[in-house]
Amino acid sequence: MENTKLIIQVIIAVGIFNVWLLNFKASSKYRGGESQNMPDEFKAYGFKNWFMKLIGFLKLSLAVLLILGIWLPSLVDICAFLMGCLMIGAILVHIKINDPFIKSVPAFIMLILCSILIVI
Repeated sequence: MENTKLIIQVIIAVGIFNVWLLNFKASSKYRGGESQNMPDEFKAYGFKNWFMKLIGFLKLSLAVLLILGIWLPSLVDICAFLMGCLMIGAILVHIKINDPFIKSVPAFIMLILCSILIVI
């Protein structure tokens, strides 16, 4: 069970690093509205640039803390809970702009993974 938890921590962290660092300016079928990159996506949601930076900082910080949780397990539950809250927010903004369900799938998967971390 412990290995499962470690694997999930890494999957969540790598997923966040991928979206917020490697593919920040890349197009994706999961981007909100008709957005082609992260800044456009946040505009589609009706958010200001400072809010995108705040969310990015929070998600990247939590991803780093989940990795640190490999050695400091006491960090994992609170980080998973907070990341899950951010994923609920992501799902809600997809709903807000009437995105098709497929665009919310990554956030749903991350929410499920965060929930599993808390439960196991």
